[in-house]
Amino acid sequence: MSDDPNGGPEGGVGGNPQGGVGGGPEGGVGGNPGGGTRGGVDGGMSSGAQGGPDGDPHRGGEIGVLVVDDQELFRAGVVVILNAQEGIRVVGQAGDGRDAVRLVDDLDPDVVLMDLRMPGMDGVEATRLIYATPRARPVRVLVLTTFNLDDRAAAAIRHGASGFLLKDTTPGQLADAVRSVYAGNAVLAPTDLTALLETQFAAQAPVPDAYLSLSEKERMVFRAVARGLSNAEIAAEIFASESTVKTHVGAILRKLSLRDRVQIVVFAHEHGLLG
Repeated sequence: MSDDPNGGPEGGVGGNPQGGVGGGPEGGVGGNPGGGTRGGVDGGMSSGAQGGPDGDPHRGGEIGVLVVDDQELFRAGVVVILNAQEGIRVVGQAGDGRDAVRLVDDLDPDVVLMDLRMPGMDGVEATRLIYATPRARPVRVLVLTTFNLDDRAAAAIRHGASGFLLKDTTPGQLADAVRSVYAGNAVLAPTDLTALLETQFAAQAPVPDAYLSLSEKERMVFRAVARGLSNAEIAAEIFASESTVKTHVGAILRKLSLRDRVQIVVFAHEHGLLG
């Protein structure tokens, strides 16, 4: 983000007012990176959101966030920014991945803002451990990175992270991203995700039986989601209603045991199913 933890009048967290955090109103896995953050099964980014934009009832309607970064000054600035946002409350801070994993268990946050590059346990391993533990309530990890095409960000997404934010994002974009991933959406553009994952799967894994159990229509929707299309775009392509596409996406996630549309894209790259 920037040297000024509270941000400046032009941007705040990082001073890049042009950068987006997710998708435009049309959805897709991330849509237009310069747009907003709408999504969900209805909009196209993700599905199966548990929780929602109105906040977590067990925190009085607020979204609980755990901030993880080894730079104390930067971390403190992010905490100030998030606590100033309506409906968002920072419930804890950690300076490394090991503490992050422990605090996720202790504090039960809704969203974890996870720095990738930290001494000791880094953000990739922490993300893997967080998602390896079964939980009664979902937790969403949003990774923070300095570089747009970061191999560590790709690895974290493979382990279950809902996307990544550059550290030069603005305060408003940061808050929008937290709300978006809490609602079950992804925060990255399809082109960014494809570029990240192309370096991750030199050797393709065999196609699992679960994929073979998909109907022909579900496979068409699967491939369209993997290309980053929104529900509206898929509906036009397969000559179906958006509600029908939404039903197909839900069935795909259930049959393949995937959390969201980002994981569909990862699955497609991993098994060579983009064609």
